[in-house]
Amino acid sequence: MTYWINFWLVMLAVGVADVCWTLYIIATEKRHPISAGIWSAFIMLVGAFTVTKYVDDPSFAIAAAIGAFIGTAGIVAWKRHKESKVS
Repeated sequence: MTYWINFWLVMLAVGVADVCWTLYIIATEKRHPISAGIWSAFIMLVGAFTVTKYVDDPSFAIAAAIGAFIGTAGIVAWKRHKESKVS
């Protein structure tokens, strides 16, 4: 049971990290230093948690890849939807 809890936690954490990365890139592109700095700090916190989990078990890298896809695809789709409502 612990394996699957950690699997889902890694997947969730990497998904959150990719959301943070995307928002960090957007904030950096817009030259918002405080916002970019906050997203950068979140990236490090979530990344540290993730690495400590899949260093113990390399199979968690699969969970990380799934989370990365979901996080990035989800935030980009959300931003596109949000921006299409504004236009």
